[in-house]
Amino acid sequence: MRGVVALSLLSLALRATADLVESNLNKHVDVLALSHSFNPVKEAYWTGYPHHRRTPFAVSPNGKSAYIAYLDASETDVHVQQVDVTTFEATGTAVTISGGKEAGGLVAHDDGFALLTNEAMPSGTTNAPPSDTPVPVLYRYTEGKQTWKTWLGGPGVHETDGLSASPDINGDLVYSEQAGLYGAYFVITDYSGDAAGHFGDSIQYIGENGTLVTIAGASSSWGCSHNTGIAFESADDAPFASICAEDQGAIWLNTKTLGMSSDGVKISNENTTNGASGEPMGGMSGSYSALARFAESTRYIFAWVSRGAIDLSENTWMGSGYTNALNRTNNRNVAVSLFSDKYTKIGAQASSEVGAEDGDSQVNWLTDGANDCSNAHAATFGNSSALVTWEEISNPICDFIAMGCRGQFAGTFFQQIDSNGQKVGSALKSTDTFVAGDMVTMADGRICWPYVNMDWDLSQAVNSWSSSTTTTTKMSFACISLNGGVLTKYSMCVVLPQDMVRWTGPMSKGARDSGIVRDLEKMTSGNAPGDSHLNMWRSSVGDAG
Repeated sequence: MRGVVALSLLSLALRATADLVESNLNKHVDVLALSHSFNPVKEAYWTGYPHHRRTPFAVSPNGKSAYIAYLDASETDVHVQQVDVTTFEATGTAVTISGGKEAGGLVAHDDGFALLTNEAMPSGTTNAPPSDTPVPVLYRYTEGKQTWKTWLGGPGVHETDGLSASPDINGDLVYSEQAGLYGAYFVITDYSGDAAGHFGDSIQYIGENGTLVTIAGASSSWGCSHNTGIAFESADDAPFASICAEDQGAIWLNTKTLGMSSDGVKISNENTTNGASGEPMGGMSGSYSALARFAESTRYIFAWVSRGAIDLSENTWMGSGYTNALNRTNNRNVAVSLFSDKYTKIGAQASSEVGAEDGDSQVNWLTDGANDCSNAHAATFGNSSALVTWEEISNPICDFIAMGCRGQFAGTFFQQIDSNGQKVGSALKSTDTFVAGDMVTMADGRICWPYVNMDWDLSQAVNSWSSSTTTTTKMSFACISLNGGVLTKYSMCVVLPQDMVRWTGPMSKGARDSGIVRDLEKMTSGNAPGDSHLNMWRSSVGDAG
């Protein structure tokens, strides 16, 4: 019987070399008991359509501890809970950052964590934003105690360029051990100076001792106009890799320019209407896990959603080098772009040719169907493989030209991507697993993330008039590994007693010549245990049709 089971596992392994299958996805449902209630739904800007409220997640460099941050259901106070990296159950007591209005980014350390949030400045602070508008702030905690706190906006921060606040962060926090720096990229609105009343974005760097560090060519007080999406990832030195979506018609790799100047690297043309561009990086409560580095290499992968671009015309407001575009499709599809380093896109940039019919010929599409795609994220398994995920709506109703859509939730999809940006097999679909927090590569190679176990309804708006009252005190986690359902080295030889190895059916020449058979031959060459078992198996299938 064990022989039959093992050969069934081999059949599964042959399939898994092409597709992610259910056994690759491991769910830990409702395992984390939260110390405070959490509302998992965040309404989108303008439309009120439901988004997952982000729960930042991070693992320590030594791989032994992980942390999750979440906003209290009252929408004031951010809680940070350490979790076990295997069971994802709570470890110790949660830390509460009082007054925090958004869980905007999280970095785990071997001795604690750093959290990006926003909060109102203390009463009476000179030159504070009006009406208690929150200001971005970075906290560092060591062994459960606050080590330092650094304001990233407000009085004293790039004052000559204008003072800024962040009603919504919609950005991210990363850390580079090599550089000894934290980097924070977030949305701002200025309340003094030439840009007062307008929205943009800011990149700030902070030393390990909590000192705000201004770095020429890396720090930015004002970058992309009305930023509609951020992607940010660490590098070995500043500037860190950065991408922005803006309100004038493009997505830019802006590591070098820090903004949206036309001499930057243009990743994609996007239709922008009324300051929106289709929520390419997730819109409200998005802008995380969209840009991922391939392990210790210099290469990155970026995932976003787009309606495509046709009929490029001159952007007369911005001038030469800038274009407007019409949408190619009513729904959004998923695309990826690769970068050889933090400054360089692999392949052609998006066109800036006025009059061009095709404004998206450079795009590497992962999907091309009629379903609407959203909530795209990316993470890497190592130097040569990545995971891209997104959600789909079937028969979408897209009431707004540059916003999201509504309709029947059709599932979350998980697609393996190779280092050339090509799909490996087909996507795995799940209807009960979502991505609602950072996708993190664990020490053992799994990619894991948090989510809330719930019925996910994308058919109607959630807004202040019909606000979601759903709260929870449970958090779930899910992980994908590439060895799920795949035979590990020597496992076939060790598991099967020789007298029980029997082939129970024919094997085609294609399967017989498949990579896994060749790999098994390599694995069991030399002094590997159980050579005779594989030889017996090989001979038993050698004449099969």
